[in-house]
Amino acid sequence: MTQIVEFTTSDITPDRDAVLEHQGIPVGTVVKDHIEDLYNHATELLAKTVSPIGILIEISQSDFAAVYHGEGRNEDSTPVGDIFGQADHLALFVVTLGARTCTEITKRFDSNDYAIASMLDAAASIAADQAAELVERRFEKDLRKRDWSPESGGVLRYSPGYCGWHISGQKKLFEFLDPGQIGVTLRDSFLMEPLKSVSGVIIAGPREIHKFPINFGFCKQCKTRSCRQRLRELYAS
Repeated sequence: MTQIVEFTTSDITPDRDAVLEHQGIPVGTVVKDHIEDLYNHATELLAKTVSPIGILIEISQSDFAAVYHGEGRNEDSTPVGDIFGQADHLALFVVTLGARTCTEITKRFDSNDYAIASMLDAAASIAADQAAELVERRFEKDLRKRDWSPESGGVLRYSPGYCGWHISGQKKLFEFLDPGQIGVTLRDSFLMEPLKSVSGVIIAGPREIHKFPINFGFCKQCKTRSCRQRLRELYAS
């Protein structure tokens, strides 16, 4: 059954350090007053424009196999391809901040107000990821209410466009989930509209299935390797 997931603005308010780090400012750096003012202004604009919402649906392994295959453009070997067959539960999701935030970012860039545009863009990116994390937590909470409670269970999300899952996989994901219900559509480039949206699959199963080496060919092109941090958090939980 499809679930519409609602968030409050405070749910997705981005962490200051994460936003500044996204801007290339290391955690712990003493920043000048004008940087603090930019961050505060950006979070105020975000709060005024954001309309966060998500959609979630559980999916069987066989149905997800078709979604994951997508347009047939995935790498031959990928973490998701190796993991999902070992899952206990799978769910597709899309979350979005809504159109107004993206419009505000575009307006600021178009008016050459680059400093606030860049800070707002960073804040919105962190907020969208935070919404995706909240959906992941909600799915895990729902599973545990249904007596899925292996002591070593782990729940993590994966998205098209990363880890060898080709971004064209968005097409099958959208066909199955229908995020148009929450105002999210797909461009010809397979990017989402509004842009500050996150999609993917949430995989629940034994914690060890998520532990994969970063020796795939595409790992060399990855700039963030954020999977490492999320795996550390999973094993620390």
